[in-house]
Amino acid sequence: MSPVSFFPASFRCIAAPRTIMAVLMLCAVFRGMIGAAPSAALQVACLPPAEWAGQMGDYRSPLIFRDGSRVTQAEQWPKRRAEILSEWLPLLGQWPPVLEKPRLQVLATADRQGITQQRVRVQIAPDQDGEGYLLLPPGKPPFPAVFVPFYDPETSVGLTDKPLRDFAWQLARRGFITLSLGSPGGDARKPVMSAQAKCQPLSYLAYISANAWQTLAFLPQVDASRIGIVGHSYGGKWAMFSACLWEKYACGVWSDPGIVFDETRPSINYQEPWYLGLDPSVTRKPGLVTPDNPRTGAYKTLIERGHDLVEFQALMAPRPFLVSGGAEDPPKRWTVLNHLREVNRLFGHEDRVAMSNREEHGPNEASNALIYDFFEYWLKP
Repeated sequence: MSPVSFFPASFRCIAAPRTIMAVLMLCAVFRGMIGAAPSAALQVACLPPAEWAGQMGDYRSPLIFRDGSRVTQAEQWPKRRAEILSEWLPLLGQWPPVLEKPRLQVLATADRQGITQQRVRVQIAPDQDGEGYLLLPPGKPPFPAVFVPFYDPETSVGLTDKPLRDFAWQLARRGFITLSLGSPGGDARKPVMSAQAKCQPLSYLAYISANAWQTLAFLPQVDASRIGIVGHSYGGKWAMFSACLWEKYACGVWSDPGIVFDETRPSINYQEPWYLGLDPSVTRKPGLVTPDNPRTGAYKTLIERGHDLVEFQALMAPRPFLVSGGAEDPPKRWTVLNHLREVNRLFGHEDRVAMSNREEHGPNEASNALIYDFFEYWLKP
């Protein structure tokens, strides 16, 4: 059995070269139809600072095939992309089938400053539901849409006292339909996964996002070609893995998730069992990797085989994404993004990889303004 055929057809499609090339071409055509120019801030975010221009760090280029040859033209990229998937997917584990049309039940409806706020129950797996919020702006459909995952959906719609994390609410005010969901089961460190899931928890979060995309795409008010995803911190990791694995997301934003494996930073903790370190035979203590607390699960194998997130994020090309960087993703992360810019140059694009920077982990007004600017530019005609 090949590594790709290990997955259900609904998941395997993301590794089919012809499918990928068709999606990439559609993305390019769609972007070419947008006439508005990007804002000055967004243009700046697409360019590395002079200090980091051309700096590639010690990362292996995602353009290099396993046999050492190099991708030199866009037509070769689907083959290399499928190769990356064939290395990552068996380690991430098997998804349940993606739901063709997830159940959506409206539990309560309220008018909130002209926006229709619906408390909803959404089918996130064949045997699992999750509750969250669907926000519907006034106006004439079809609308662009954004999925907003986080620890809890209330924060994303501005119903808690956590500042500047209300992405769903702010986007709804700007004319986007938004769907917000929280951790499956309610506890990010103890995610409740479907009995059919045979995968790492972070991959399962991406599976939930695939079903969230399906939910939004089937809404008559939504333009399915204009659905994005955004998350902060834990939600940033969730958003990044989701957009990379589910190519139907038109674009994505991840806010300070840690875009590399960095074992010196406590918050870049992909080694934890609730992300990529799940091993049913070992209970790993939370915290940094040490001799007394070694790597486990898929994370252990990824590190041993020399993989890093630079190749994984290359799966986005040529779809656009923005890293809203904070303490975990400072300007030096351009040594990663410069590799991803090279991938997008195969398609003639210089504007598909962007990063903003702030000192603190938490978002601020300026970083959020750029997030909303990004979605306005890429998802609105």
